[in-house]
Amino acid sequence: MKFIDEIRWRGMLHSFTPGVEELLDKEMVTAYIGVDPTADSLHIGHLAAIMMLKLFQKSGHKPILVMGGATGMIGDPSGKSAERNLLDEQTLRKNQEGIYKQMQRFLDFSEIPNKAEIVNNYDWMKNFSFLDFIRDIGKHITVNYMIAKDSVKQRMDKDGAGLSFTEFSYQLVQGYDFLYLFENKNCKLQMGGSDQWGNITTGTELIRKKLGSEAFALTCPLITKSDGKKFGKTEKGNVWLDSQLTSPYEFYQFWINTSDEDAEKYIKIFTFLSKEEIENLISEHQKSPHLRILQKKLASEITLMVHSEKDLQIAMNASEILFGKATKELLVSLDEKTFLSVFEGVPQHFVSKNELENGIDICELLSVKTSIFPSKSEIRRTIQAGGLLINQNKISDANISISLKDSLNERYILIQKGKKNNFLIILS
Repeated sequence: MKFIDEIRWRGMLHSFTPGVEELLDKEMVTAYIGVDPTADSLHIGHLAAIMMLKLFQKSGHKPILVMGGATGMIGDPSGKSAERNLLDEQTLRKNQEGIYKQMQRFLDFSEIPNKAEIVNNYDWMKNFSFLDFIRDIGKHITVNYMIAKDSVKQRMDKDGAGLSFTEFSYQLVQGYDFLYLFENKNCKLQMGGSDQWGNITTGTELIRKKLGSEAFALTCPLITKSDGKKFGKTEKGNVWLDSQLTSPYEFYQFWINTSDEDAEKYIKIFTFLSKEEIENLISEHQKSPHLRILQKKLASEITLMVHSEKDLQIAMNASEILFGKATKELLVSLDEKTFLSVFEGVPQHFVSKNELENGIDICELLSVKTSIFPSKSEIRRTIQAGGLLINQNKISDANISISLKDSLNERYILIQKGKKNNFLIILS
């Protein structure tokens, strides 16, 4: 399937300049997307652009990811309500290294005709003096043209706060990136989110005025959630691609918990499943929405793509714990971060390890030491009714004692009271 047709049915096409389709039909085209390395990991807000680059390469064209070492020192006003903090070169380099490692999972950098490349605009901007820049680049773009951009107008009109000259100049620097890549990499197309349209077309205008050549622009829509909230954000903040910042379990849970409406949209954008596969999944899901077929497939595909088969399996196993399908062996196998993520929000009680060294009466532990139960008599009634589990093992005797060997890695004891009430005893 042609690239434009592919991204159109996936809901990833917003706008493009005339001639893009004809260009893509005529030759192998080089296109780029820019990412400002404000952290050492990408987050799922970047995923739509990354998927677009991947689909572009799968269609036989050449993708370039530009890491904004220079533009990251400025700050892009597009979609922002305030000026961002500027980063020093050392921090930017560290962030770029992290992003480069992540991109290995998405793009093919092997020696093929349309091999992917990653470049850094700091490398061509660092020796460009201010006087040279305003003489060679600035004279081609009028202030009137720059002010007319929506991203600039919105900031200038917002509560009179305005924007600094530093941010105002961002579109010129990004425009020069396009010019540089056009001249040095034969890059004729820039892609990005719809909020980047103004910056991208500044580049096409600069190429037209300075070189008398034609360049092209293409954008994808900004991803939104059906409830109007910002995509990719949780109460904790960004959902990162780095497993140290967002665990594979938390990552998997983000996608599992999407609404039916969002899952139907996201599975087209964030997976490489075919149109036929997706249509079949949507049809199956609509027949039995309670099975959450779409969400499970979406979560597994993306977790596998971003992390690994092992991480996906751990995330899926951990998810089963919430439905009471876990074993003590599974609980012990989870790393501490995943374990705590599963039981986030569960009431916690702290008990000294010393009190369990020689064993402690179960009724003493659960009523006196922790107050999980209001009385010992209620513990006995719950046990008699088969409603008490410790580390997923059903307790049938109210006279047993609990010791360190009954804990999970001598650190935790999971108490399940009835079908839905979980409590976590943390040994210190």
